[in-house]
Amino acid sequence: MLGKLNIAITGCGPGGLATALFLKRQGHAVTIFERFSKPLPVGSGLLIQPSGQSILDMLGLLDPIRSLASPVRQLHGISVQHNLRALDMRYSNTGEGTAALGIHRASLFSVLLEAVEAASVPIVVNSKLVGVQESENLITPVFETGTSDMSFDLLIDASGARSPMASGKAKRLGYGAFWATVDMPATHALIPDALDQRYYRASQMAGIMPIGLNPATGNPGAAIFWSEKPENFERVIESGIQRFRKNYCDLWPEAEPFVSQLTSVEDLNLAVYNHRTDGPSSPAGRLIRVGDSWHCTSPQLGQGANMALIDAAALATALEQSGSLPEVCKKYRQARLSHIRLYQALSSVFTPLYQSDSVIKPWIRDVIIHHFARLPIVRRLIAKTVSGKLGLTIR
Repeated sequence: MLGKLNIAITGCGPGGLATALFLKRQGHAVTIFERFSKPLPVGSGLLIQPSGQSILDMLGLLDPIRSLASPVRQLHGISVQHNLRALDMRYSNTGEGTAALGIHRASLFSVLLEAVEAASVPIVVNSKLVGVQESENLITPVFETGTSDMSFDLLIDASGARSPMASGKAKRLGYGAFWATVDMPATHALIPDALDQRYYRASQMAGIMPIGLNPATGNPGAAIFWSEKPENFERVIESGIQRFRKNYCDLWPEAEPFVSQLTSVEDLNLAVYNHRTDGPSSPAGRLIRVGDSWHCTSPQLGQGANMALIDAAALATALEQSGSLPEVCKKYRQARLSHIRLYQALSSVFTPLYQSDSVIKPWIRDVIIHHFARLPIVRRLIAKTVSGKLGLTIR
């Protein structure tokens, strides 16, 4: 068995913080390096799928997460030009009775960070990783400010899709999104406990999701998003918030109580998405990737943070069961690769149905979802897929 290791982790996303907790609890010495002057979350809302919830439960953090989140029991979407269901999924169809949790990224981050601090894991800020020096016995991080004076047995790269240590070729996806967080209106016409969406073909997509606590106000909140090509971001911002609200409500009039709360384009967060699969580790095995630094894809299936949490648990299991770093890398890869490949393939298939310039693909989507998604076997397969548990193994 491996002895206790001195481990560096780069990045304070869900995958990095969860990995730190798992490995600290195994008795390893863990240090987190964060590129910014203060660890902060980026973005608005996300879905913690049943797969991700199982990992948070392993860490003993599911109850505090639930207290800040909102149950999402259904994914629903209407194709406005055909008035057909283009998204129709209920988590009850998994047969497990576990809803997803809509949550603000800041809420998930705060629970994980508080647990990391309680575990006395040091976080070194202003440490932007640009490279490593890897030898047979040690690995040394190289930061923008210079080579670290600390070396480690293992470095875990959890610094995200734009990690400088990623070697796989990334493909920027054709559509990104504007995200914003607002309070849940006292009255509205949307389905309760649902991620609800509206589409015009696949070139326009608007969505609203309950997220539990809005950290900015302390009130029940919602995340709203609008699909947009990255090359149009600047034009949308220059057009101003009134034009943004009008475009949103032209597609989805019932969303007005939500988008009317936006007072400035500064309320909008921009997201650009990439698709890439790298190797899980360096050849020498002293650099191991977790989350988006290993694999990143479209958010269409809502798996990003969940996959990072699963990686964290799988890596901890591999470390616990292995006698050498090469064996760790092998077990980690075996535990995660088929699941990652499956979801990246599914994302590649489904994303153009909801975000693309195609006319034919969204028409096929509308017909298939509206007429066939009600079949019990199809319902169960879709629910199992979205829950993140299709093909999932950790141990």
